[in-house]
Amino acid sequence: MHLRYFGDSVLRTKCLDIECFDQSLTEFTESMIKVMREKDGVGLAAPQVGDNRRIVIVLPPGKSKPLIMINPVVTSKSESRVVYEEGCLSFPGMYEDVARPSEISVQYCDLSGQKFELNAEGMLARIILHELDHLDGKLFIDHLHWWTRFSLTTQLRMKLIFNRG
Repeated sequence: MHLRYFGDSVLRTKCLDIECFDQSLTEFTESMIKVMREKDGVGLAAPQVGDNRRIVIVLPPGKSKPLIMINPVVTSKSESRVVYEEGCLSFPGMYEDVARPSEISVQYCDLSGQKFELNAEGMLARIILHELDHLDGKLFIDHLHWWTRFSLTTQLRMKLIFNRG
């Protein structure tokens, strides 16, 4: 399993719900956690490792155990927004301010298929929203002004070209 970077079409794919909660799902999420930890991430979505299923891993601030969310859906968002710098493992070394709701509620299943609802605020809400965007083929750069997005993607393309050469 390896990380996918900007330009890989899987990052723009709308993911499919999971219907089978079995041992292979558990093993897959364990591999995702390993990739996230190796890259010092605080979250990872299945498309970032080439899979089109609705799976996200989130590391809540101050916690050591990741939260595994299967088929997550945001059920409510606050009107208030907070601007904060974001990065993405699929955009190495790129950071930009993004406005996101300060509070959310999200429904999801755990690895056994049991349903949960979580109310999150602050950084945890931001991480969850960032990762859930991935499940719909949306990237953090899509929240930026077109010129900032163009500048960042150009920089990344140059970086990728330079590193290949």
